[in-house]
Order: sequence, then C-alpha cells, then structure tokens
Amino acid sequence: MSTAGDALARGAPRPLLARVALPLLERAFQGLEGGTLEATLPDGSVRRFGSGPVVRLDVLDLRLLSRVATHGSVGLGEAYQEGWWRSEDLVRLLELLLANAERGRERHPRLTRLVQARPRSNRQQGLRAARRNIAAHYDLGNELFELMLDPTMTYSCALFEHADESLEEAQLRKLRRVCEKLGLGPGHRVLEIGCGWGSFALVAAGEFGAHVTGLTLSAEQARLARARVAAAGLDDRVRILEEDYRVHDGSYHRVASIEMIEAIGEKQFPVFFAALDRLLVPGGRACVQTILVPDERWPRYRATPDWIERHVFPGCLIPSLAALTSAMSRSSRLTVAGLEEIGPSYAETLRRWRSSFLGRLGEVRRLGYDDRFVRTWDFYLAVCEAGFRTRWLRDAQVVLTR
Repeated sequence: MSTAGDALARGAPRPLLARVALPLLERAFQGLEGGTLEATLPDGSVRRFGSGPVVRLDVLDLRLLSRVATHGSVGLGEAYQEGWWRSEDLVRLLELLLANAERGRERHPRLTRLVQARPRSNRQQGLRAARRNIAAHYDLGNELFELMLDPTMTYSCALFEHADESLEEAQLRKLRRVCEKLGLGPGHRVLEIGCGWGSFALVAAGEFGAHVTGLTLSAEQARLARARVAAAGLDDRVRILEEDYRVHDGSYHRVASIEMIEAIGEKQFPVFFAALDRLLVPGGRACVQTILVPDERWPRYRATPDWIERHVFPGCLIPSLAALTSAMSRSSRLTVAGLEEIGPSYAETLRRWRSSFLGRLGEVRRLGYDDRFVRTWDFYLAVCEAGFRTRWLRDAQVVLTR
C-alpha cells in the first residue's frame, strides 16, 4: 500500500500548504480509537488510521488537507460545502471524529493552538443584529422547512418513547410535556419566546385552554404561524407578534422558550433571565428547553470558531448548564425547580429530518437551492446528529420558578 506522501510525490504538483498539511494530519489521526478511518486520495491510493469498523472518506480535492490543518473542524465543514470530500456514511464518520477529538487535542497541542488562533467573536446582539441573524436562517422559506419537518412544524428536539413511532407523535409528546411541566390550564396567560411556526401555541391553547402570546423575529414564521392559528380556529386564544423579547411588555402566569436561547449569544444570557423575571407574575413558572454543551467543554467552545455559527445559524452560541444558571442567579430571582435531559431523542429527530431533506432533494432544488446549499445542510444535520449520538451535545428542559 502506498503512503499518502508517496501519492503526492507521484501526482501532479500540489500546493505547498497541502504538502505541509498532510504530515500534520497523518500525525493527528494516529491513535484513532473506536474505528478505522479509510481515506482514499484522488489518485486512488488509500491510507488507514485506527482499528475496528471501517468508515470511508473519499478525498476529492487535496485542498481538504490544508483547510482542515489550518481551520480544524470549521475547515472540515467548509471543505464539505466545497465538495472536496464525501463519505458513504457521513454521520458515522463524524461520530468517529468527535469521539476522538479530545484525545487528539491532548496528543497534538501545537496543531490545536494553530486551529484556535482565530477566536470566536462573541459579538453583542443588538435588536437589529438579532433580527438579521434570525432572518438569515428562518426566512429561507417556509416551503423548505415543510419538506424537512413533520406536520406539526416543530424545529426542536422531539421526545421518543418507541423506535417505530412517527416524528409527529414524538413532537406532540414533547410539546405536551412542556405544557405539563408548566402546569397549564384554562385562563393561564402564556408567553412563548421564539414561537417558530406555532406548534406549541396550538397545543397550549387547543388542548390546555391557555391564552398564548408567541414572539418571533422571523417574518416567514409569523406569516405561517398566524395562518395555522386561524385554520385551527384559535384566533381568540393565540396572538403571534414579530417582536423581540427584550422590548415586549406584559404580565404572564407562564413562559415557555423552546430552543431559542441558543440564538442570542452569551452576552444576552443575563438579559434573557432578567426578562423572564420581569414578565412572570409572582409565583409564575417558566420552562426553557435548550441544547447544551457539557460544562467541562464550555470554556474552549465559547472561545473558538464554530462552523454552524459561521454557516448555518449566525450569532448562535450553545450554552452550558453552568453558564445559564450563573447568568440567571446574577440577573434574576428565578430558581431551578426541575430538569430533564431529553438529548438522546435528538439524534433520532435529526436523523428523521436529514432523511426527509435528502429524500426530497428534487423538490429542494426546484425551490431554488443549489448544490452548495444541499451540502451545507447535509453536513449541518449530520454533524448535529453525530454530536448527540456521542453525547458531545445534550438537550434539557429546565423548569424555573419565580
């Protein structure tokens, strides 16, 4: 078997950075555990790293090597967007890489420092920036999300109890679980911060009798949510506002926020909890569902570049539980009354979304989305699924009392 270095030597002249990057990456993959990474180079030569079940990676352009060597995981995603590599089992490949990421950083501190040389900006999100960031993702078009999501149009972690149940059933279970944790009943005034396409509002008003105000910054979401509320005959119990939670005024018995806090940035965490404190009546209750990074990874994650923040969700930052509770204690009178992790269900949720997206690519392309967009969303959904399968990411419903 030829080495990757021999392959480069025999082939056409390659950029200097690629020739320098290849030995770095070979060292980075030494000691891979839990599987064998089998990389096929453009000339057909093969390199293998690790042991165990084989996961294949086809290198289609050697620029992949230099991009990953200098940009790490961000570069890996960007190279996939460019079409420089592919894998027959993208999720398994990303699981293998995530499972070995911490050990790789420990073995190769110099390479880690190079990759982290450009830190995350963690910009302050003003009102205009927040609206712009939300529009960049959620205003891509309701038709696109309808192709990927279940009929409830819920864009957050479902709650599965059985492998053979539908995504719609699992999403309705999650929505009802939030309502139950809030203790919702007829006459309750409920605020939802980040209402999406209205799935929680429809359940809270239609099944539990609550009066719901939903906030979103997405014009597309607001348009469809209002249409769904009208179709359900719930105009008298649900109102949808295009308004930032920071300027909203009101008094509510309950507040729900389902995977919205990840979009606001670290500097807004105290502002978010202060707003909950301000909007809840004495004795009120909130339920915040949020994706989480483990506390031990938070200091590095918050400071380093992130592919999803750059290319899918501008301005996003996934919190750790400690970061949230610290911000809450500094800025509010709220306390944690309960916590349930539901993260294992997110891997299956994402698998269903990705399967729907890839299974309807003809319709996606007819909506005007090009191959680069398809690769971007394929990688986004796959890396998130891998993150939850390896417990790199978590998801929790946190109940707060006033």
